[in-house]
Amino acid sequence: MKHVLLLVATFFNIGRIPIAPGTCASLVTMLIVYFVRPYWDASIYIQVIVIFIIFLLGIPAASYAEKHFKKKDPGQCVIDEVPGQMVSLLLIPHTLGLYFAGFLIFRVFDIFKPFPIRRMEKVPHGLGIMIDDIAAGLYALGLLHLIIYIF
Repeated sequence: MKHVLLLVATFFNIGRIPIAPGTCASLVTMLIVYFVRPYWDASIYIQVIVIFIIFLLGIPAASYAEKHFKKKDPGQCVIDEVPGQMVSLLLIPHTLGLYFAGFLIFRVFDIFKPFPIRRMEKVPHGLGIMIDDIAAGLYALGLLHLIIYIF
């Protein structure tokens, strides 16, 4: 079971990439969503359910990763990037350019953590690891939709 939790926490070992593992996990997630979404018929319900399931699975996995790596929010734990990146792409027109914009905007919010995202990190254990990326995804989603609306 511990091996499975670690595999989930590292998003199938993407978190073990030595350079920018969070960015790599976000990029892989963006590409997966881009190529899978046409088969979901762009159903918001399916997308939200998948995000919620990954979020729930990520909480115990991220908690275990903290114990395993003996560090709060270890860099190898990138499962939080997955639902956060997915949130940033909700209801976005299916074009690679907009998906890439969503990826970039999400990464900016996830790295710089504007208020109150940084506070959310302080929630204990796996929930804190997961929830701040959902907030970053919501910020990115809002900004991306605003950009689409304006242009």
